[in-house]
Amino acid sequence: MFRHVLTPIFSTFFLVALWAILAALMQSRYLPAPTEVIATFASELSSGALLFHVGITFLRVVGAFILAMTFGTVFGLTLGRNAKANLFFDPWLIFALNVPALVTIIFCYLWIGLNEAAAITAVALNKIPNTAITIREGARALDPALDDVARIFRKSGWNKFRHFIWPQLEPYMAAAVRNGLALIWKIVLIVELLGRSNGVGFQINLSFAQFDLARILVYALSFMGIVALIETFAIKPWEKRARAWRGA
Repeated sequence: MFRHVLTPIFSTFFLVALWAILAALMQSRYLPAPTEVIATFASELSSGALLFHVGITFLRVVGAFILAMTFGTVFGLTLGRNAKANLFFDPWLIFALNVPALVTIIFCYLWIGLNEAAAITAVALNKIPNTAITIREGARALDPALDDVARIFRKSGWNKFRHFIWPQLEPYMAAAVRNGLALIWKIVLIVELLGRSNGVGFQINLSFAQFDLARILVYALSFMGIVALIETFAIKPWEKRARAWRGA
């Protein structure tokens, strides 16, 4: 147990130490030292700018995530459980998967306007196909024998879904959530960079114009830290619990 706790801590410490050594050897503005980044972090935090912009980005991520998971799950379940629907909509799904995120963002801004609705819609549209594919594969993997068991015990509707479908589908849902969170926040940064006047992406763009690499790292690492905490304390335990019944 201690190994599982200490190894990631040691790995992180080693990475930071390597970063500090390289920064000291290079003495370059292109690689700020950890101490410089920490000082910038303290400055941004004390001014309130960091919390404000990270909070704005987090709200956009949550909004886009809810939309993408809702529509992607419904669409994926439909395709996974209905062969005719899957045959008809599969080309649509392949097309949507291969549309560049940048193109979707630009079209949403042109069609809807430079506003929050366009920003969140653009991010959700980029994630829905990925969620749908993951959930579709989960729906295809459902054990038909359990359908027979549900029928024998006269389980239907919510009871059938809760006791027979959801336990089989839950690991795929956890995977979709993990991939969705990792993808969505990256696309949100692009959305903010192109058409928003606040958020982490906007601050990174502003810092890039000022050639302030330490500030770029502060905002990027801050949100990466939030995502890592969600992954460690929410998604991983949920995924482990979801797979427990399989003995995985």
